[in-house]
Amino acid sequence: MTSEPKSTTPAPARAGRREWTALGVLMLPLLLVSMDVSVLYFAIPAISADLRPSGTQQLWIFDIYAFVLAGLLMTMGSLGDRVGHRRLLLIGAAAFGAASLTAAYADSAELLIAARAVLGVGGATLMPSTMAMLRAMFTDPGQRAKAIGLWSGVMTAGIALGSVLSGVLVEFFWWGSVFLVNLPAMALLLVLGPLLLPESRTARPGRFDLLSVPLSLAAVLPVIYGLKEIPSEGWNVRYVVSITVGLLFASLFVHRQRTAAAPMISPALFRGRGFAPSVALNLLSAFGVMGSAYFTTQYLQSVLGKSALEAALWALLPSVPIGAAAPVAGALVSRGVPRAHVVTVGFAVASAGFGVLALAGTDSMAVVLTSSAILAVGAVVVMSQIMDLALGTVPVERAGAASSLMETSSEFGGAMGMAVLGSVGAAVYRHEVPASAPDAARETLGGALTVADRVPGLAAAAREAFTSGMQGAAIAGAVVLAGAAVLAGLTLRRVEPRERACETPDEPSTLSPSGV
Repeated sequence: MTSEPKSTTPAPARAGRREWTALGVLMLPLLLVSMDVSVLYFAIPAISADLRPSGTQQLWIFDIYAFVLAGLLMTMGSLGDRVGHRRLLLIGAAAFGAASLTAAYADSAELLIAARAVLGVGGATLMPSTMAMLRAMFTDPGQRAKAIGLWSGVMTAGIALGSVLSGVLVEFFWWGSVFLVNLPAMALLLVLGPLLLPESRTARPGRFDLLSVPLSLAAVLPVIYGLKEIPSEGWNVRYVVSITVGLLFASLFVHRQRTAAAPMISPALFRGRGFAPSVALNLLSAFGVMGSAYFTTQYLQSVLGKSALEAALWALLPSVPIGAAAPVAGALVSRGVPRAHVVTVGFAVASAGFGVLALAGTDSMAVVLTSSAILAVGAVVVMSQIMDLALGTVPVERAGAASSLMETSSEFGGAMGMAVLGSVGAAVYRHEVPASAPDAARETLGGALTVADRVPGLAAAAREAFTSGMQGAAIAGAVVLAGAAVLAGLTLRRVEPRERACETPDEPSTLSPSGV
Protein backbone atom coordinates (compact mmCIF):
# COMPACT_ATOMS: atom_id res chain seq x y z
CA MET A 1 0.00 0.00 0.00
CA THR A 2 1.50 3.30 -1.06
CA SER A 3 0.62 6.71 0.27
CA GLU A 4 -0.01 9.74 -1.92
CA PRO A 5 2.92 12.18 -2.09
CA LYS A 6 2.37 15.25 -0.01
CA SER A 7 2.80 18.73 -1.41
CA THR A 8 6.21 20.22 -0.70
CA THR A 9 4.94 23.78 -1.02
CA PRO A 10 5.10 25.31 2.46
CA ALA A 11 2.03 27.07 3.79
CA PRO A 12 2.36 30.86 3.95
CA ALA A 13 3.65 32.06 7.30
CA ARG A 14 0.97 33.60 9.49
CA ALA A 15 1.46 37.08 10.82
CA GLY A 16 1.82 37.53 14.57
CA ARG A 17 1.49 40.35 17.07
CA ARG A 18 4.48 42.19 15.62
CA GLU A 19 2.94 42.38 12.14
CA TRP A 20 -0.47 43.51 13.40
CA THR A 21 1.18 46.18 15.55
CA ALA A 22 3.19 47.27 12.52
CA LEU A 23 -0.07 47.51 10.57
CA GLY A 24 -1.34 49.97 13.17
CA VAL A 25 1.79 52.04 12.63
CA LEU A 26 1.23 51.97 8.86
CA MET A 27 -2.33 53.24 9.30
CA LEU A 28 -1.03 56.56 10.67
CA PRO A 29 0.51 57.89 7.44
CA LEU A 30 -2.33 56.44 5.38
CA LEU A 31 -4.95 58.23 7.47
CA LEU A 32 -3.11 61.55 7.28
CA VAL A 33 -2.40 61.34 3.55
CA SER A 34 -6.06 60.65 2.82
CA MET A 35 -7.16 63.41 5.23
CA ASP A 36 -4.93 65.96 3.51
CA VAL A 37 -7.02 65.58 0.35
CA SER A 38 -9.91 67.34 2.11
CA VAL A 39 -8.32 69.08 5.09
CA LEU A 40 -8.42 72.54 3.46
CA TYR A 41 -12.18 72.54 2.84
CA PHE A 42 -12.86 74.90 5.75
CA ALA A 43 -9.40 76.45 6.10
CA ILE A 44 -9.38 78.20 2.71
CA PRO A 45 -11.42 81.27 3.88
CA ALA A 46 -9.07 81.83 6.82
CA ILE A 47 -6.02 81.34 4.59
CA SER A 48 -7.44 83.82 2.08
CA ALA A 49 -7.99 86.44 4.78
CA ASP A 50 -4.47 85.98 6.16
CA LEU A 51 -2.29 85.45 3.07
CA ARG A 52 -4.50 87.21 0.50
CA PRO A 53 -3.74 84.87 -2.41
CA SER A 54 -4.91 85.64 -5.91
CA GLY A 55 -7.68 83.53 -7.40
CA THR A 56 -5.16 81.40 -9.26
CA GLN A 57 -2.98 81.00 -6.16
CA GLN A 58 -6.00 79.91 -4.12
CA LEU A 59 -6.78 77.20 -6.65
CA TRP A 60 -3.19 75.99 -6.55
CA ILE A 61 -3.16 75.96 -2.73
CA PHE A 62 -6.14 73.64 -2.82
CA ASP A 63 -5.32 71.46 -5.85
CA ILE A 64 -1.54 71.09 -6.06
CA TYR A 65 -1.41 68.43 -3.35
CA ALA A 66 -3.73 66.08 -5.25
CA PHE A 67 -2.03 66.82 -8.59
CA VAL A 68 1.48 66.04 -7.34
CA LEU A 69 0.22 63.01 -5.44
CA ALA A 70 -1.48 61.54 -8.50
CA GLY A 71 1.43 62.35 -10.80
CA LEU A 72 4.12 60.70 -8.67
CA LEU A 73 2.35 57.56 -7.44
CA MET A 74 3.76 55.30 -10.16
CA THR A 75 7.24 56.77 -9.82
CA MET A 76 7.35 56.30 -6.06
CA GLY A 77 5.82 52.83 -6.16
CA SER A 78 8.47 51.65 -8.59
CA LEU A 79 11.24 53.46 -6.69
CA GLY A 80 10.18 51.75 -3.47
CA ASP A 81 10.49 48.35 -5.13
CA ARG A 82 14.11 49.25 -5.88
CA VAL A 83 15.40 51.14 -2.82
CA GLY A 84 13.18 49.51 -0.20
CA HIS A 85 9.68 50.41 0.91
CA ARG A 86 10.55 50.99 4.55
CA ARG A 87 13.36 53.33 3.58
CA LEU A 88 11.14 55.26 1.18
CA LEU A 89 8.32 55.34 3.75
CA LEU A 90 10.56 56.91 6.39
CA ILE A 91 12.00 59.43 3.91
CA GLY A 92 8.46 60.32 2.86
CA ALA A 93 7.36 60.66 6.49
CA ALA A 94 10.23 63.06 7.21
CA ALA A 95 9.39 65.12 4.11
CA PHE A 96 5.69 65.10 4.99
CA GLY A 97 6.39 66.29 8.52
CA ALA A 98 8.79 69.04 7.42
CA ALA A 99 6.35 70.24 4.75
CA SER A 100 3.49 70.23 7.28
CA LEU A 101 5.50 72.43 9.63
CA THR A 102 6.39 74.78 6.79
CA ALA A 103 2.78 74.98 5.62
CA ALA A 104 1.51 75.69 9.14
CA TYR A 105 3.69 78.79 9.48
CA ALA A 106 3.77 79.90 5.83
CA ASP A 107 3.69 83.69 5.57
CA SER A 108 2.95 83.88 1.84
CA ALA A 109 0.79 82.12 -0.69
CA GLU A 110 3.86 81.08 -2.69
CA LEU A 111 5.43 79.35 0.32
CA LEU A 112 2.18 77.57 1.15
CA ILE A 113 1.84 76.33 -2.44
CA ALA A 114 5.42 75.03 -2.34
CA ALA A 115 4.80 73.29 1.00
CA ARG A 116 1.60 71.68 -0.32
CA ALA A 117 3.56 70.43 -3.35
CA VAL A 118 6.14 68.78 -1.06
CA LEU A 119 3.26 67.29 0.93
CA GLY A 120 2.09 65.74 -2.34
CA VAL A 121 5.56 64.28 -2.94
CA GLY A 122 5.57 62.85 0.58
CA GLY A 123 2.07 61.47 0.15
CA ALA A 124 3.08 59.78 -3.10
CA THR A 125 5.86 57.93 -1.25
CA LEU A 126 3.65 56.95 1.68
CA MET A 127 0.60 55.50 -0.09
CA PRO A 128 2.18 52.75 -2.25
CA SER A 129 4.77 52.01 0.45
CA THR A 130 2.11 51.22 3.05
CA MET A 131 0.32 48.83 0.71
CA ALA A 132 3.54 47.18 -0.50
CA MET A 133 4.71 46.59 3.08
CA LEU A 134 1.31 45.22 3.98
CA ARG A 135 1.71 42.75 1.10
CA ALA A 136 5.12 41.75 2.43
CA MET A 137 4.03 41.33 6.05
CA PHE A 138 0.82 39.39 5.44
CA THR A 139 1.55 36.42 3.18
CA ASP A 140 -1.37 34.34 4.48
CA PRO A 141 -4.30 35.09 2.12
CA GLY A 142 -6.92 35.27 4.88
CA GLN A 143 -4.87 37.60 7.06
CA ARG A 144 -3.93 39.74 4.08
CA ALA A 145 -7.59 40.13 3.18
CA LYS A 146 -8.36 41.37 6.71
CA ALA A 147 -5.41 43.78 6.63
CA ILE A 148 -6.42 45.18 3.25
CA GLY A 149 -9.98 45.57 4.52
CA LEU A 150 -8.66 47.72 7.36
CA TRP A 151 -6.49 49.65 4.88
CA SER A 152 -9.53 50.37 2.67
CA GLY A 153 -11.65 51.48 5.63
CA VAL A 154 -8.98 53.84 6.96
CA MET A 155 -8.43 55.30 3.49
CA THR A 156 -12.13 56.01 3.01
CA ALA A 157 -12.63 57.34 6.53
CA GLY A 158 -9.65 59.66 6.25
CA ILE A 159 -11.16 61.62 3.37
CA ALA A 160 -14.38 62.13 5.35
CA LEU A 161 -12.58 62.99 8.59
CA GLY A 162 -10.27 65.51 6.94
CA SER A 163 -12.98 68.05 6.24
CA VAL A 164 -14.55 67.72 9.71
CA LEU A 165 -11.19 68.01 11.45
CA SER A 166 -10.46 71.08 9.36
CA GLY A 167 -13.69 72.73 10.46
CA VAL A 168 -13.14 72.00 14.14
CA LEU A 169 -9.52 73.18 14.17
CA VAL A 170 -10.25 76.38 12.27
CA GLU A 171 -13.16 77.05 14.61
CA PHE A 172 -10.99 76.94 17.75
CA PHE A 173 -7.43 77.57 16.52
CA TRP A 174 -5.77 79.16 13.48
CA TRP A 175 -5.61 77.71 9.98
CA GLY A 176 -2.06 76.41 10.38
CA SER A 177 -3.27 73.91 12.98
CA VAL A 178 -4.74 71.73 10.19
CA PHE A 179 -1.16 70.95 9.19
CA LEU A 180 0.35 70.63 12.66
CA VAL A 181 -1.81 67.58 13.45
CA ASN A 182 0.42 65.65 11.03
CA LEU A 183 3.56 66.08 13.15
CA PRO A 184 2.90 63.72 16.11
CA ALA A 185 1.87 60.86 13.81
CA MET A 186 4.87 61.30 11.54
CA ALA A 187 7.22 61.52 14.54
CA LEU A 188 5.74 58.27 15.91
CA LEU A 189 6.19 56.61 12.53
CA LEU A 190 9.83 57.69 12.35
CA VAL A 191 10.47 56.24 15.83
CA LEU A 192 8.53 52.98 15.56
CA GLY A 193 9.00 52.29 11.84
CA PRO A 194 12.62 51.09 12.04
CA LEU A 195 11.70 48.86 15.01
CA LEU A 196 8.54 47.21 13.70
CA LEU A 197 8.49 47.43 9.91
CA PRO A 198 10.41 44.95 7.76
CA GLU A 199 12.28 46.09 4.68
CA SER A 200 11.24 44.69 1.32
CA ARG A 201 12.70 45.36 -2.09
CA THR A 202 13.80 43.71 -5.30
CA ALA A 203 17.21 42.08 -4.98
CA ARG A 204 18.24 42.78 -8.60
CA PRO A 205 16.13 45.78 -9.63
CA GLY A 206 18.11 46.96 -12.63
CA ARG A 207 18.59 50.62 -13.51
CA PHE A 208 15.80 53.03 -12.67
CA ASP A 209 14.26 54.31 -15.90
CA LEU A 210 14.51 58.08 -15.50
CA LEU A 211 12.79 58.83 -18.82
CA SER A 212 9.62 57.17 -17.53
CA VAL A 213 9.29 59.76 -14.74
CA PRO A 214 8.53 62.81 -16.95
CA LEU A 215 6.46 60.61 -19.27
CA SER A 216 4.29 59.42 -16.39
CA LEU A 217 3.85 62.97 -15.10
CA ALA A 218 2.96 64.23 -18.57
CA ALA A 219 0.45 61.40 -18.94
CA VAL A 220 -1.29 61.76 -15.57
CA LEU A 221 -1.34 65.46 -14.77
CA PRO A 222 -3.01 66.88 -17.92
CA VAL A 223 -5.75 64.24 -17.80
CA ILE A 224 -6.44 64.75 -14.08
CA TYR A 225 -6.42 68.53 -14.56
CA GLY A 226 -8.86 68.44 -17.47
CA LEU A 227 -11.22 66.02 -15.75
CA LYS A 228 -11.24 68.03 -12.51
CA GLU A 229 -12.09 71.29 -14.27
CA ILE A 230 -14.83 70.01 -16.59
CA PRO A 231 -17.56 69.70 -13.90
CA SER A 232 -17.35 73.38 -12.97
CA GLU A 233 -16.26 74.94 -16.26
CA GLY A 234 -17.86 72.65 -18.84
CA TRP A 235 -16.22 71.02 -21.86
CA ASN A 236 -13.97 73.98 -22.59
CA VAL A 237 -11.59 73.38 -25.49
CA ARG A 238 -8.65 74.00 -23.14
CA TYR A 239 -9.60 71.05 -20.97
CA VAL A 240 -10.30 68.79 -23.93
CA VAL A 241 -6.85 69.63 -25.32
CA SER A 242 -5.32 68.97 -21.89
CA ILE A 243 -6.90 65.51 -21.73
CA THR A 244 -5.86 64.75 -25.32
CA VAL A 245 -2.25 65.74 -24.63
CA GLY A 246 -2.23 63.58 -21.52
CA LEU A 247 -3.55 60.58 -23.46
CA LEU A 248 -0.86 61.04 -26.11
CA PHE A 249 1.84 61.00 -23.44
CA ALA A 250 0.12 57.98 -21.87
CA SER A 251 0.58 56.08 -25.13
CA LEU A 252 4.27 57.07 -25.15
CA PHE A 253 4.58 55.95 -21.52
CA VAL A 254 3.04 52.57 -22.33
CA HIS A 255 5.38 52.16 -25.32
CA ARG A 256 8.34 52.98 -23.09
CA GLN A 257 7.32 50.35 -20.53
CA ARG A 258 7.01 47.72 -23.23
CA THR A 259 10.41 48.44 -24.79
CA ALA A 260 12.68 49.56 -21.93
CA ALA A 261 15.19 47.08 -20.50
CA ALA A 262 14.17 47.94 -16.92
CA PRO A 263 10.74 49.59 -17.12
CA MET A 264 9.21 51.57 -14.28
CA ILE A 265 6.01 49.49 -14.54
CA SER A 266 6.73 45.98 -15.76
CA PRO A 267 4.26 44.69 -18.38
CA ALA A 268 4.56 41.34 -16.59
CA LEU A 269 2.25 42.72 -13.90
CA PHE A 270 -0.65 42.52 -16.32
CA ARG A 271 0.04 38.85 -17.03
CA GLY A 272 -1.05 37.99 -13.50
CA ARG A 273 -4.57 36.58 -13.59
CA GLY A 274 -6.94 39.19 -12.28
CA PHE A 275 -4.57 42.16 -12.14
CA ALA A 276 -5.76 44.00 -15.27
CA PRO A 277 -9.46 43.51 -14.39
CA SER A 278 -8.71 44.74 -10.86
CA VAL A 279 -7.24 47.99 -12.17
CA ALA A 280 -10.28 48.60 -14.38
CA LEU A 281 -12.81 47.69 -11.69
CA ASN A 282 -11.02 49.86 -9.14
CA LEU A 283 -11.35 52.80 -11.53
CA LEU A 284 -15.09 52.19 -11.90
CA SER A 285 -15.55 51.97 -8.16
CA ALA A 286 -13.80 55.31 -7.62
CA PHE A 287 -15.90 56.72 -10.46
CA GLY A 288 -19.04 56.02 -8.45
CA VAL A 289 -17.75 57.23 -5.10
CA MET A 290 -16.40 60.59 -6.25
CA GLY A 291 -19.20 61.16 -8.76
CA SER A 292 -21.72 60.78 -5.95
CA ALA A 293 -19.76 62.96 -3.51
CA TYR A 294 -19.65 65.78 -6.07
CA PHE A 295 -23.43 66.13 -5.77
CA THR A 296 -24.12 65.21 -2.17
CA THR A 297 -21.74 67.80 -0.71
CA GLN A 298 -23.34 70.55 -2.80
CA TYR A 299 -26.82 69.27 -1.99
CA LEU A 300 -26.28 69.49 1.77
CA GLN A 301 -24.91 73.03 1.59
CA SER A 302 -26.63 74.74 -1.34
CA VAL A 303 -29.98 72.93 -1.47
CA LEU A 304 -30.60 72.26 2.22
CA GLY A 305 -28.75 75.37 3.38
CA LYS A 306 -26.43 73.66 5.87
CA SER A 307 -23.24 75.40 6.90
CA ALA A 308 -20.01 73.85 5.69
CA LEU A 309 -19.26 72.34 9.10
CA GLU A 310 -22.83 71.07 9.53
CA ALA A 311 -22.67 69.48 6.09
CA ALA A 312 -19.38 67.78 6.91
CA LEU A 313 -20.70 66.44 10.20
CA TRP A 314 -23.85 65.07 8.57
CA ALA A 315 -21.68 63.56 5.82
CA LEU A 316 -19.89 61.48 8.46
CA LEU A 317 -23.02 59.41 9.09
CA PRO A 318 -22.70 57.34 5.89
CA SER A 319 -19.19 56.36 7.04
CA VAL A 320 -20.53 54.43 10.06
CA PRO A 321 -21.41 51.17 8.23
CA ILE A 322 -18.20 51.23 6.18
CA GLY A 323 -16.19 49.68 9.01
CA ALA A 324 -18.12 46.40 8.74
CA ALA A 325 -18.26 46.20 4.94
CA ALA A 326 -14.73 45.04 4.15
CA PRO A 327 -14.46 42.48 7.03
CA VAL A 328 -17.80 40.93 6.07
CA ALA A 329 -16.72 40.68 2.43
CA GLY A 330 -13.41 39.13 3.46
CA ALA A 331 -15.17 36.63 5.71
CA LEU A 332 -17.45 35.56 2.87
CA VAL A 333 -14.52 34.96 0.53
CA SER A 334 -12.56 33.06 3.20
CA ARG A 335 -15.57 30.77 3.70
CA GLY A 336 -15.67 29.82 0.05
CA VAL A 337 -17.95 32.38 -1.57
CA PRO A 338 -16.40 33.13 -4.99
CA ARG A 339 -14.71 36.53 -5.06
CA ALA A 340 -16.41 37.29 -8.37
CA HIS A 341 -19.79 36.97 -6.68
CA VAL A 342 -18.80 39.23 -3.78
CA VAL A 343 -17.43 41.95 -6.09
CA THR A 344 -20.47 41.69 -8.35
CA VAL A 345 -22.81 42.12 -5.39
CA GLY A 346 -20.69 45.05 -4.17
CA PHE A 347 -21.15 46.85 -7.48
CA ALA A 348 -24.87 46.00 -7.45
CA VAL A 349 -25.21 47.49 -3.96
CA ALA A 350 -23.34 50.63 -5.04
CA SER A 351 -25.60 50.89 -8.09
CA ALA A 352 -28.61 50.63 -5.79
CA GLY A 353 -27.16 53.53 -3.80
CA PHE A 354 -27.32 55.66 -6.93
CA GLY A 355 -30.85 54.40 -7.47
CA VAL A 356 -31.86 55.68 -4.04
CA LEU A 357 -30.19 59.03 -4.78
CA ALA A 358 -32.36 59.35 -7.89
CA LEU A 359 -35.41 59.46 -5.57
CA ALA A 360 -34.23 62.55 -3.67
CA GLY A 361 -36.23 65.77 -3.73
CA THR A 362 -35.28 69.25 -2.58
CA ASP A 363 -35.86 68.33 1.08
CA SER A 364 -34.60 64.76 1.33
CA MET A 365 -31.54 64.71 3.57
CA ALA A 366 -32.35 61.25 4.91
CA VAL A 367 -32.64 59.87 1.37
CA VAL A 368 -29.33 61.44 0.30
CA LEU A 369 -27.45 60.21 3.38
CA THR A 370 -28.94 56.72 3.02
CA SER A 371 -27.90 56.59 -0.62
CA SER A 372 -24.38 57.67 0.33
CA ALA A 373 -24.15 54.93 2.95
CA ILE A 374 -25.37 52.23 0.56
CA LEU A 375 -23.01 53.36 -2.19
CA ALA A 376 -20.03 53.58 0.19
CA VAL A 377 -20.64 50.09 1.56
CA GLY A 378 -20.77 48.61 -1.93
CA ALA A 379 -17.66 50.52 -3.02
CA VAL A 380 -15.60 49.46 0.00
CA VAL A 381 -16.57 45.82 -0.58
CA VAL A 382 -15.36 46.15 -4.16
CA MET A 383 -12.17 48.06 -3.38
CA SER A 384 -11.04 45.77 -0.58
CA GLN A 385 -11.57 42.62 -2.61
CA ILE A 386 -9.99 43.75 -5.86
CA MET A 387 -7.02 45.29 -4.03
CA ASP A 388 -6.48 41.95 -2.29
CA LEU A 389 -6.84 40.15 -5.62
CA ALA A 390 -4.43 42.49 -7.41
CA LEU A 391 -1.70 42.21 -4.78
CA GLY A 392 -2.17 38.45 -4.52
CA THR A 393 -1.34 38.02 -8.21
CA VAL A 394 1.99 39.90 -8.20
CA PRO A 395 5.36 39.05 -6.65
CA VAL A 396 6.17 40.71 -3.34
CA GLU A 397 9.07 42.58 -4.93
CA ARG A 398 6.68 44.29 -7.36
CA ALA A 399 4.00 45.18 -4.81
CA GLY A 400 4.96 48.86 -4.84
CA ALA A 401 4.46 49.24 -8.58
CA ALA A 402 1.24 47.23 -8.42
CA SER A 403 -0.26 49.25 -5.56
CA SER A 404 0.74 52.52 -7.22
CA LEU A 405 -1.13 51.47 -10.37
CA MET A 406 -4.22 50.66 -8.33
CA GLU A 407 -4.07 54.01 -6.55
CA THR A 408 -3.48 55.88 -9.81
CA SER A 409 -6.55 54.18 -11.25
CA SER A 410 -8.49 55.47 -8.23
CA GLU A 411 -7.34 59.02 -9.00
CA PHE A 412 -8.39 58.68 -12.64
CA GLY A 413 -11.68 57.06 -11.72
CA GLY A 414 -12.55 59.76 -9.20
CA ALA A 415 -11.75 62.54 -11.66
CA MET A 416 -13.77 60.80 -14.38
CA GLY A 417 -16.72 60.36 -12.03
CA MET A 418 -16.84 64.06 -11.24
CA ALA A 419 -16.35 65.01 -14.90
CA VAL A 420 -18.88 62.66 -16.48
CA LEU A 421 -21.61 62.73 -13.84
CA GLY A 422 -20.98 66.42 -13.19
CA SER A 423 -21.49 67.11 -16.88
CA VAL A 424 -24.74 65.13 -16.90
CA GLY A 425 -25.99 67.07 -13.89
CA ALA A 426 -24.93 70.40 -15.38
CA ALA A 427 -26.72 69.66 -18.65
CA VAL A 428 -29.96 68.83 -16.85
CA TYR A 429 -29.57 71.89 -14.62
CA ARG A 430 -29.20 74.25 -17.58
CA HIS A 431 -32.22 72.67 -19.25
CA GLU A 432 -34.40 72.97 -16.12
CA VAL A 433 -33.42 76.41 -14.83
CA PRO A 434 -35.73 79.20 -16.10
CA ALA A 435 -34.66 80.62 -19.46
CA SER A 436 -35.20 84.14 -18.11
CA ALA A 437 -32.62 83.65 -15.33
CA PRO A 438 -29.38 85.69 -15.44
CA ASP A 439 -26.41 84.06 -17.16
CA ALA A 440 -24.65 83.38 -13.86
CA ALA A 441 -27.72 81.55 -12.57
CA ARG A 442 -27.88 79.36 -15.68
CA GLU A 443 -24.35 78.07 -15.14
CA THR A 444 -24.36 76.76 -11.55
CA LEU A 445 -26.53 76.63 -8.45
CA GLY A 446 -23.93 78.69 -6.61
CA GLY A 447 -24.18 81.38 -9.26
CA ALA A 448 -27.97 81.36 -8.98
CA LEU A 449 -27.89 81.78 -5.20
CA THR A 450 -25.59 84.81 -5.46
CA VAL A 451 -28.15 86.71 -7.55
CA ALA A 452 -31.31 85.12 -6.13
CA ASP A 453 -32.19 88.15 -3.99
CA ARG A 454 -32.68 90.17 -7.20
CA VAL A 455 -34.92 87.63 -8.95
CA PRO A 456 -38.03 86.43 -7.08
CA GLY A 457 -38.42 82.66 -7.06
CA LEU A 458 -35.01 82.03 -8.61
CA ALA A 459 -33.51 80.30 -5.55
CA ALA A 460 -36.30 77.70 -5.36
CA ALA A 461 -36.22 77.12 -9.12
CA ALA A 462 -32.44 76.72 -9.14
CA ARG A 463 -32.53 74.27 -6.22
CA GLU A 464 -35.20 72.27 -8.04
CA ALA A 465 -33.10 72.30 -11.22
CA PHE A 466 -29.98 71.17 -9.35
CA THR A 467 -31.93 68.32 -7.74
CA SER A 468 -33.19 67.26 -11.17
CA GLY A 469 -29.60 67.29 -12.41
CA MET A 470 -28.52 65.18 -9.44
CA GLN A 471 -31.30 62.71 -10.23
CA GLY A 472 -30.15 62.46 -13.85
CA ALA A 473 -26.55 61.95 -12.81
CA ALA A 474 -27.64 59.30 -10.28
CA ILE A 475 -29.45 57.36 -13.00
CA ALA A 476 -26.32 57.53 -15.17
CA GLY A 477 -24.18 56.41 -12.23
CA ALA A 478 -26.51 53.51 -11.50
CA VAL A 479 -26.24 52.36 -15.11
CA VAL A 480 -22.42 52.58 -15.07
CA LEU A 481 -22.09 50.60 -11.84
CA ALA A 482 -24.66 48.03 -12.98
CA GLY A 483 -22.48 47.57 -16.06
CA ALA A 484 -19.47 47.25 -13.75
CA ALA A 485 -21.29 44.48 -11.86
CA VAL A 486 -21.75 42.56 -15.12
CA LEU A 487 -18.12 43.21 -16.08
CA ALA A 488 -16.91 41.95 -12.69
CA GLY A 489 -18.93 38.77 -13.03
CA LEU A 490 -17.53 38.08 -16.49
CA THR A 491 -13.87 38.93 -15.84
CA LEU A 492 -13.40 37.55 -12.33
CA ARG A 493 -15.32 34.30 -12.45
CA ARG A 494 -12.30 32.31 -13.66
CA VAL A 495 -9.80 34.13 -11.48
CA GLU A 496 -8.59 32.07 -8.56
CA PRO A 497 -6.90 33.71 -5.53
CA ARG A 498 -3.65 31.92 -6.23
CA GLU A 499 -0.45 32.95 -4.51
CA ARG A 500 1.75 32.46 -7.57
CA ALA A 501 3.76 35.52 -6.62
CA CYS A 502 4.84 33.95 -3.34
CA GLU A 503 5.50 30.47 -4.77
CA THR A 504 7.39 31.30 -7.96
CA PRO A 505 8.52 34.91 -7.91
CA ASP A 506 10.02 36.30 -11.08
CA GLU A 507 12.89 37.84 -9.16
CA PRO A 508 14.40 37.20 -5.73
CA SER A 509 13.41 39.72 -3.09
CA THR A 510 14.78 40.72 0.27
CA LEU A 511 12.59 40.86 3.35
CA SER A 512 13.99 41.29 6.81
CA PRO A 513 13.28 43.33 9.94
CA SER A 514 16.73 44.85 9.76
CA GLY A 515 16.49 45.80 6.13
CA VAL A 516 19.66 43.90 5.23
